[in-house]
Parts: sequence; structure tokens; C-alpha cells
Amino acid sequence: MITDPLFYAIAIPAIFLVGLAKGGFVGPLAMLGVPLMSLMISPVQAAGILLPILIAMDVFALWTYRGVYHSLNLKIMLPAAATGIFIGWLTAAYVSDAHVRLIVGVVACMFTLDYWIGWRETRTPGPSIAKGGFWCIIAGFTSFVSHAGGPPVQMYLLPQRLEPRLYVGTSVIFFTVVNWLKVVPYAALGQLGFDNLATSAALSPIAPVSILTGAWLVKKLNAETFYKLAYAMIFVISLKLIWDGAGAVFGL
Repeated sequence: MITDPLFYAIAIPAIFLVGLAKGGFVGPLAMLGVPLMSLMISPVQAAGILLPILIAMDVFALWTYRGVYHSLNLKIMLPAAATGIFIGWLTAAYVSDAHVRLIVGVVACMFTLDYWIGWRETRTPGPSIAKGGFWCIIAGFTSFVSHAGGPPVQMYLLPQRLEPRLYVGTSVIFFTVVNWLKVVPYAALGQLGFDNLATSAALSPIAPVSILTGAWLVKKLNAETFYKLAYAMIFVISLKLIWDGAGAVFGL
């Protein structure tokens, strides 16, 4: 178990931000978990510590948004995500965290610029097998590598302009299944050892408080404000991912 107080000074706020996102308040906040914790430990260890906490958070989030989801979207998204996770497992030895951060950051940045500048119509009429399959394969892959599946999912769901609680409920079920699918490959890769699990247990009490706070904030926001915040946070986090990924890949 990690005992360094400085690690917990970073990890506790990181977990709280992830919990706010799990509660539905600006989903992209969840992507901050691994990057923040990586300031003190390796990204691989950060991902291993965070997975059990994410699973614990999923339980509270499922209860908070019980019965609120878009079934057709989930039927498209979940098989694609499982495919992406399998690809991530097969290529785990060849793809670095830095490459994934750079790719996700560039795509997420282009997505938000497209939304603001209006290069094309950003609203789509509803679920799409082609778009959902494409983005959720990427989401499964990036989620496996560094819990960074949020932007690809948002690139598929946000343009549909679902009612905020329906959008969040669908995302909650999606990532609950995705996180459970990652357990076996994470264990096989040695990311769920005793020290990591003990650290996860020490941080897990933050989960219910942060999720309920996030759910409360969602109820206080109207749909337009919710989506403005979501796109703004995607943009900020995309710049962080590009900076980190490019710095590691190109030695900047």
C-alpha cells in the first residue's frame, strides 16, 4: 500500500473529480484521474489503482441513475467497446500511454473546435451503428489503456443532444460494463496486486460523497449549461492530453 502523504494529497482530489463525473457532472472530469495521479506514480500503476475505485463508483452511479438509459444506444455501444478492450489487451505491450493520450487529445480537440466553429452540423438525429461502432471501439481501447474512454463516447453521444439525465444514465451503464470487462485483462497484466488494491481501498470512501455531489449538480443545471460545460471541459482536457502525449512521444 502506498503510504506517501504527498501521493494522497494528489490522489484524493483526483478521485473526487472522477466521482463528480461519475455522478454526471461534466463527464470529461473523469479523464483527470490517471493524469493527476501520474504526477506521483506511473500511469500504469495509477490505472491499476483507479479501476477498483471506478467499479465501486459505478455501483453508486447505477443506483443514482437507475432506470434512466437509452437502450438502443447501449446495444450499439457495448459490443463495440468489448472489441476495443480486446484490441487493447492484445496490443498492451506495444502501445504506450503517451501515444494514447496524444491520439485522444487531438481527436477530442478537433471535436470541440468543430462544435464551436460550426464546420458542420453537430447535432445528429439519433443512434447510428456506424458512428457508435467506430467511436466505441476507440472508447474501449483508450479506456483499457488509460481510463480515457470519455471523449470517444462523448463524440458519439453529445451530438444526439439527449436530455442530460438520459445522457448520463446511458454513460453510467456503458462504463460500468466496460470497467468490469477490464478486470480479467488488468489482473493478467499484474495491475491488480495487493499493494494497488490496498491503496484503492484506502481511497474508496471518497466515491459515494463525490458521486452524490455530482448528481446534485446535474439537477441544478439546465441542458444548455450542461452541454456548454461538457464541451469546455473536453477542450481543456484535450489540451492537457496533447501536451503530455506530445511531450513524451517527441521529447518536448
